[in-house]
Amino acid sequence: MAVKPKKLKKQLMEKIDQTDLMQVEKVERYINLIELFNSLDGDVKKHGTMIEVVNGSQQFNKPNPAIAEKVKISASLLAIEKAFEFDIKEETQHSASDLI
Repeated sequence: MAVKPKKLKKQLMEKIDQTDLMQVEKVERYINLIELFNSLDGDVKKHGTMIEVVNGSQQFNKPNPAIAEKVKISASLLAIEKAFEFDIKEETQHSASDLI
């Protein structure tokens, strides 16, 4: 199930320092990549995982290039996620005693 980009953006914006323009830009880039990812997902659903290529007299099947692009976007999304500096609320902090 695809998450609605507007809801995701709202949630992310609540977790960052909105006065930090770098953090705001990360959210914008993240949402842009989510929208691209969802668009590519629609392309894969429409055309399938394999596409037919006609090159002159040759005709063959090959993997849908949208799949490779989705993998690249997924890696970019993970990199942005790691770069987020979320404000951690005091009640969600854990200590070593929580492991016992």
